Amino acid sequence: MKLASRLSGRFAVAAGRAAGEARPRPRGRFAPGGTPAQELDLLLIWSAVGLLLIGLVMVYSASIATAEGSRFTGYQSHYFLMRHAVFLAIGIGLGLVSFRLPMARWQQLAPALFVAGVVLLVVVLIPGVGREVNGAQRWLSLGPVNLQPSELMKIFAALYAADYTVRKLDVMGSFMRGFLPMMVVILFVGFLLLSEPDFGAFVVITVIAFGVLFLGGVNVKVFVLLAVAAVIGFMILIWTSPYRRDRIFGFMDPWQDAFGKGYQLSHSLIAFGRGEWFGVGLGGSVEKLFYLPEAHTDFLLAVIAEELGFVGVVVVVALFAVLVHRAFIVGREAIRLEHYFSGLVAQGIGLWIGVQSFINMGVNMGLLPTKGLTLPLMSFGGSGIVANCIALGILLRVDWENRQLMRGGRA
Repeated sequence: MKLASRLSGRFAVAAGRAAGEARPRPRGRFAPGGTPAQELDLLLIWSAVGLLLIGLVMVYSASIATAEGSRFTGYQSHYFLMRHAVFLAIGIGLGLVSFRLPMARWQQLAPALFVAGVVLLVVVLIPGVGREVNGAQRWLSLGPVNLQPSELMKIFAALYAADYTVRKLDVMGSFMRGFLPMMVVILFVGFLLLSEPDFGAFVVITVIAFGVLFLGGVNVKVFVLLAVAAVIGFMILIWTSPYRRDRIFGFMDPWQDAFGKGYQLSHSLIAFGRGEWFGVGLGGSVEKLFYLPEAHTDFLLAVIAEELGFVGVVVVVALFAVLVHRAFIVGREAIRLEHYFSGLVAQGIGLWIGVQSFINMGVNMGLLPTKGLTLPLMSFGGSGIVANCIALGILLRVDWENRQLMRGGRA
């Protein structure tokens, strides 16, 4: 708990400087027994730190064989570890910066950030500008690193949906004035994402945006109709796309074509089976030795299952559960304090992390069709890690402002 306490202290000092005033630590119900009150939610911090550190270790373990056997990496076993550590450092730095910005400022920036995200999604589709990997054009090359705009769009969608909901609070019961404008915007974003294609990001961003609208009070009948329409729409998208249809059939019976459509899932299930209760030991995975594709990104959980067993998977699931639960608690507290934008943003971030981690875990365990979504806070990927850390910084800012308001101060 010392590490979490230090992090809490650093965030609190940063916030105090940003606010430009010293904040005394009162005693009372927020500090029983005369102990200074906590500036931040240590459970939230500790669960996030735990996921980041486990992810760092497991990315190294899962990527050693790939890094050693590739000319692209210079045959350096620590290639992915070093890049992941650098991205993590950048993410933490930007997380601190995002924590220093008051939520009122984030609300002012929300529309502009969303427009910037849409522009990036357009730019990445321009031939010769966007970088194509494995048939998908999702990245912008920025020298030694690649930027994936869809990852940033997840943050921007949470911010914009919260700002939109607060601005339209009085007409959220109206389909034409409250719901339809956001639906048109998200459909346009979805068109851009499907053009890459990035179906997984489209699903996550749709859940974030309409989840925030639902939490903000959109008409329940309209929301139910949307849910039905979304399911039908996703089914049509899957059925009209051969490669998505093949993934569905491969998911239903991966062993029928274990060397074709069911290759990734069959090897993921083998990894889970080999891990049993306590795993084969850290570094002992066989599936990561060029059998399981994307072992350090999309299928990191399978390597965790093989090396750390059922116990390791339960620890990861529990940490995600704590993080998502605390995000919703923080959001609910902000709404109780009548900071509706902050509360909806916190819950939107909770939705994002919860839904994306659920999809990734479901894919790894064979509960959902194979989809290219990473495990938040853990999988290798610079844009994803940076976006996750920025989101955590915003979430901690909401928590910090809640605590200042509950003490009678000014956030």
